[in-house]
Amino acid sequence: MQRVVKLKLYPTSDQHAALLETTRQYVDCFSEVTRVGWEKRSAKGIKLHRETYYPLRERHPDLPSQLVISARSKACEALKSAFERQRRGKKATQPRSRMGTVRYDTRTYTYWPDRNEVSLSSVAGRLKMPVSVPAYFRSMVEQAKELDSADLVYYPQQNAFWLHLVVTLPDPELALVDGPVVGVDLGISHIAVSSDNQFFSGKRVKETNSRYFRLRRELQAQGTRSAHRKLRKLRRREARFRSDVNHCVSKRLVESLEPGSTIVLEELTGIRDRAKGKGKKQRRQMAGWSFYDLRQKIEYKAQARGVRVLSIDPAYTSQTCPMCGHVSRSNRKSQSWFCCRQCGYQSNADRGAAINLANKGCFCSEQSPRPALTGKGTPSPGDNG
Repeated sequence: MQRVVKLKLYPTSDQHAALLETTRQYVDCFSEVTRVGWEKRSAKGIKLHRETYYPLRERHPDLPSQLVISARSKACEALKSAFERQRRGKKATQPRSRMGTVRYDTRTYTYWPDRNEVSLSSVAGRLKMPVSVPAYFRSMVEQAKELDSADLVYYPQQNAFWLHLVVTLPDPELALVDGPVVGVDLGISHIAVSSDNQFFSGKRVKETNSRYFRLRRELQAQGTRSAHRKLRKLRRREARFRSDVNHCVSKRLVESLEPGSTIVLEELTGIRDRAKGKGKKQRRQMAGWSFYDLRQKIEYKAQARGVRVLSIDPAYTSQTCPMCGHVSRSNRKSQSWFCCRQCGYQSNADRGAAINLANKGCFCSEQSPRPALTGKGTPSPGDNG
């Protein structure tokens, strides 16, 4: 499995200036390739290489040729993504970057873990500088079997460079005995609800998002340069908040399971498109949370713990009775409460959906559903998030 290790660089003032210039020229190459590819409606690497390589080499003679090729590869990936969005009928524009990252491969950088030192290609030649490894990442560096690509990232607010290094770690051994299958329903009122009765409240998230929305609206109405600076800070603060909540929820969810268990998640691709018919406030709430980020965090934490993750179609899971299988929209009395009109089973609606996901996951993975349902009710959910 692969993980990203973040190393902080400590360049001299001259090296810092050289890294900034390298980043600027790299971004210029990226933008030129995307411009040509967008005009010619092509994302083919060989064709764009022939069109742009030599002009870019003439424009940036100090930029190493391998970094010019790397910028072209990143541009091709961005163009493919934009063209794919257009094919799906979504809005897409030419990919652009103001201060992007520089992608290095094993030919353009070297990292010595024992010396805490790194060497990077730049417009000023090879730059050798010390690095520091945060405590959280040290065990990953020690266990790494292989060093892969790396991204040089500049943080303007810190005026600092970090190297995001991709390392390959040994795959954890999966348990031979299959553990329980746990369904997880994702949403707004509750960020996540599991079939084993774990509830992660979304109240704090909704309140915080609403507060950020009001601040954003006030600053956008002002339109001054100071307001735009505050908007950028607000955007970064909001992104950190979302990431922190998703980290906490995914960590507690995965650590509650034993190795060999299976987590069944909803396939939420296109959820914002499906929510177009909802009210304006609900659409804003749906757009204001990063479901995909939460899913990614659950997946990589589960992989490290030896827990399997399945993704299935969530159709009708919130309208299906987990006891008798009766499907009806009227089964869901409200957003939070489920009552089957056929057998009378009652439960929290999100937990019922999670149980249905677990049952679907058991069918897909040919495992016995656990935990088994008993009785016709569930205890009142506590606030775990």
